[in-house]
Amino acid sequence: MSKQTPAYRRILVKLSGEALMGDADYGVDPVVIKRLAEEIRDVHDLGVQVGMVVGGGNIFRGAGLARAGMDRVTADHMGMLATIMNALAMQDALEHLGAHVRVMSGLSVNEVCEDYIRRRAVRHLEKGRVCIFAAGIGNPFFTTDTAASLRAIETGAELLLKATKVDGVYSADPKQHPKASRYAHLTFDQVLTDKLMVMDATAIVLCRDNNIPLRIFDLTCAGDLMRIVLGATDVGTLVDNGGRS
Repeated sequence: MSKQTPAYRRILVKLSGEALMGDADYGVDPVVIKRLAEEIRDVHDLGVQVGMVVGGGNIFRGAGLARAGMDRVTADHMGMLATIMNALAMQDALEHLGAHVRVMSGLSVNEVCEDYIRRRAVRHLEKGRVCIFAAGIGNPFFTTDTAASLRAIETGAELLLKATKVDGVYSADPKQHPKASRYAHLTFDQVLTDKLMVMDATAIVLCRDNNIPLRIFDLTCAGDLMRIVLGATDVGTLVDNGGRS
């Protein structure tokens, strides 16, 4: 059987920390992370260059800790360290599947991973290594959504994929409103104007101003990531500039 041709040369996948928990309340589910790693590995085996940004909400969420009374900078630094833990777990899962992986951190922790340097990250991608970008952008007050948008722009990704537990963006919360409809396509301006909870506003503006298309999809649906990479347009919700460059 001939090898399928991907529609994208380089992608960046934003994976929430919560996605790594599975049905647990905390931490990383080994079964879940293995399945996610297999999906990433299969896409990578097509020749697609894959970058990833991993959140840390399964361990610490900086904004939540700050709301509970902790100093916001301290809370965000704890959240960044949580993303490094998740990135190392994903690295291990991918390496067990034979992939070559580099974790690059916005915070300097040289004993466990590399510092993030854009040119080095691009070189890793060109050499066929999966790059996992941890610690957000290395500064407090910025979410991992913003980090994903920024790393996608910096590394020249052709598509930013936000992997969630919902199969796209809905007109209302589908859990509370069963008749809510899923959007197949939105513009960045629509997301901002209608205050749709896709990503935070900073991340959306970065994508809009740099013309990086964004697709929101459900990574718990096995095979959907592969379908997107192969050019499927009926998976999740596409957010772009609607023809405006």
